[in-house]
Amino acid sequence: MCTGRVDPAYIVRAFSNGADGVYIGGCWPGECHYVTEGNYHAYGMVQIMRKILKLIGINPERLQLEWLGASEGIRFAEIMNGVSAKIKALGPLGEAEGISEEVLAAKLEAVRNILPWVKLVERERLRVPADRIDEYESFYASDEVERLFKELIADKLETSLILALLREGPLTNGDIAHRLGMEVGEVARLVGVSVRQGLVKLDEKQKVMLLPGVREQARAQRV
Repeated sequence: MCTGRVDPAYIVRAFSNGADGVYIGGCWPGECHYVTEGNYHAYGMVQIMRKILKLIGINPERLQLEWLGASEGIRFAEIMNGVSAKIKALGPLGEAEGISEEVLAAKLEAVRNILPWVKLVERERLRVPADRIDEYESFYASDEVERLFKELIADKLETSLILALLREGPLTNGDIAHRLGMEVGEVARLVGVSVRQGLVKLDEKQKVMLLPGVREQARAQRV
């Protein structure tokens, strides 16, 4: 299968199923077997996913991309030994990062929920108009990409994280900030936007945030 066909959902699913690391192997740049140059697309998507992993507190080194040819059996063995040693040194997913299983599951769910948007942003705003890997590397290391990531993906992901936690029940901004390792002010900003969009409701009496319908569901369960 072409590396360009590796959907980011596969990466998230692997981590959700308990994998401590993910390795993707692709053809050398310029040697794609298809006219699509899918390995360049794979490089860009992996860079975005590594930024997302870092944002949710997961070591981005858990996601690896390496180039190799079909005839490079020795190189393949060396890569696999290296990747295996690196992932083993990083330790168990979540535990090594100090993230509980519950919060890790919520974070990965939040990532999964925004993947359609991430793929749209990658296609429309983060594609490199060239087929040279050095230009891809330069582009994804640029301040412009950092700005676009923050503007187009980071806020949406952090909002998705907040919504994922609120599905478990009402929480204060302080509770959310503590569980996600975020600043209370940043949580308040994102929650404020979500309230205006109708995604979140404020319980004035208890001073907690909840999803629309939660209060009604709780009332129905009591009845």
